[in-house]
Amino acid sequence: MALNQSIVKAYRSLVEIGIAVSRREDIDTLLETILLSAKELAQADGGTLYLVEDEGFLSYKMLHTTSLGIATGGKTGQKPTFPPIPIADTGAVAAYCARSQQAINIPDIYRNEDFDFSGPRKFDANVGYQTKSMLCIPLINHRDETIGVLQLINAINPATGELTAFDSDVQELCEALAAQAAMALTNRELIVQLEDLFFSFIGLINTAIDEKSPYTGGHCNRVPELTLMLAEAVNGANYGPLSDFRLTDDDFYELKVASLLHDCGKIVTPVHVVDKATKLETIFDRIQLIDTRFEVAIRDL
Repeated sequence: MALNQSIVKAYRSLVEIGIAVSRREDIDTLLETILLSAKELAQADGGTLYLVEDEGFLSYKMLHTTSLGIATGGKTGQKPTFPPIPIADTGAVAAYCARSQQAINIPDIYRNEDFDFSGPRKFDANVGYQTKSMLCIPLINHRDETIGVLQLINAINPATGELTAFDSDVQELCEALAAQAAMALTNRELIVQLEDLFFSFIGLINTAIDEKSPYTGGHCNRVPELTLMLAEAVNGANYGPLSDFRLTDDDFYELKVASLLHDCGKIVTPVHVVDKATKLETIFDRIQLIDTRFEVAIRDL
C-alpha cells in the first residue's frame, strides 16, 4: 500500500515538473518545484539542491528544512550563504555523487566513515537538530554531464513520525524524478539562451538604427524603458479607473518585445529620412510648388 502511494506521488511529481517546463517559469521557480516534489515523494524533512555553475564547483541553489522552518532560494528571495563545494573534494558526499554520477544512500551519517560529515554534525550541535539519513542523487543531462545534485535529509516514517533510512523503492523513484528534473533544467536553460540570443539580436538592430542619426539616437532604447516603467506603474495602481488592471508575466514579456521592435522598420529607411533635426528637413513636400501656383495665378490676373 505504501509503495502504491509512493508511485502515485512520483507520478504526480513528474507531471508537475513536466507542466512547469511547458510554462514560462524562471529557473528558480523550477528548482523549487523539483526540490519540494522530491521532499514530498521521499517523505524527507530536509532537502538541498546544488547546481554545477562555476567550473569544478557545486553551488547551493536551494535549501528547505521543514522542522526548522528554514527555506532559502526560490520564491523566498533569500540566497543560500554557504560557500560552493569543490567537486574534487574527496570528503564531501555531494561532490562524490557529482563525480561518480551514482546515488549515495546513507542510513546514518553518524555511523558512516566514508565521508566527512563534520559540517552537518556542527550544524546539529548549533541548532539542536539531528541529521540522520541522507540520500544524494546526481542530475545528469543528455550529454551525460552532471549538472547538479539533489540531496535529501532525514526520511520520516509517516506512521510513527520517527527518522528512518531512505528505502530502495523510494531511491529508485527519486532517481526517476531526478532524471526528469535534469531534462527540465536543460530545456529551461536552452530556452533562456534562445531568449538571450533573441534580445541580443533586437539590441543589435536598435543600435544600428540609433547610429543613423545623432538627433534621434537612443530613442529605440529609451522607449522600452519608459514603456515598462509606465506599465509597472499602471499594474501597481490600487485606486482610480485602472485599479483592476493587471498585467501577467507573459503580458510584460510581450510588451517588452513590442516596445523594443516598435521602430525596427527604420533599419531599411533611408538615412536622409531618419537623420533630421526638424520634421521636414531634406524632404520635398511640394509646398514651394503650391506657393508658385498662387504667384502665377496672381500674376496672370
